Amino acid sequence: MGRSSGSTFAARLPRRALVGLATVAGALCLWWLATSGLRLLNPLRLPNPHEVWAAFSQISAGQGYAGATLWQHALHSLGLVARGFAVAVVTGLPLGLLMGWSRRAEALINPIFLLLRPIPALAWIPLAIVWFGLGDTGKIFVIWLTAFVPCVINAFTGVRGVDPVLIAAARTQGATTPQVIRHVVVPGAMPLMFTGLRLSLQASWTTLVAAELVGAFFGLGRVLNVAGQDIFPGMILVGMAAVAVCGAVTTWLLGRLERRVVNWRPAV
Repeated sequence: MGRSSGSTFAARLPRRALVGLATVAGALCLWWLATSGLRLLNPLRLPNPHEVWAAFSQISAGQGYAGATLWQHALHSLGLVARGFAVAVVTGLPLGLLMGWSRRAEALINPIFLLLRPIPALAWIPLAIVWFGLGDTGKIFVIWLTAFVPCVINAFTGVRGVDPVLIAAARTQGATTPQVIRHVVVPGAMPLMFTGLRLSLQASWTTLVAAELVGAFFGLGRVLNVAGQDIFPGMILVGMAAVAVCGAVTTWLLGRLERRVVNWRPAV
């Protein structure tokens, strides 16, 4: 029985991978047909694969583009996202857990949170520039604001969704409040907490590019900004693809972490 289920699971992986590869290959073929084969689209609106490859070769070697190579831009953006996201996790998850566990804390903190929550993080960019200048600190601040809200909301919802019967059962067994929080509440809220982390990570990349479009010396947002000013569609697509790849890799790493931490959930 174990061998059968294991072989079935192993057989599913290549099939899903093949479907994904076929989808990507089909999209690339349609792109080539529209731009090079049938030439249905103006190259100034959507460059063909050859132009994008030439732009990728240009930014990947030598002096690169917009002051650095693609790898240097990507590493700089990854560092900003990692720092802003880490600060959001360290501050947002405990605050959400506290508000979910304590009605008093919710009554004290939630009004301020509700006032600040509707303000888009991008609206803070001008103020971040005034406070921190055009350096990295302002961008990390804006990324933190963006990633902070989903962390708080999902941690709060996760705690409130824990079955009260489990909490009562733990207390009847003599568990103290810290033990109940550690062994019952946090594990019960963990799935929703990771949902918030995924949303926060995706929002971090969106905000990073917007923040770097305003003012940056390095980063993928700067690549997009300079390429737009140069009317360089091929380089714009390279920058967009780099953001997509970085976002996909970091999301995959977070998913791996989730499978290790929330290991009682069935694999999807």
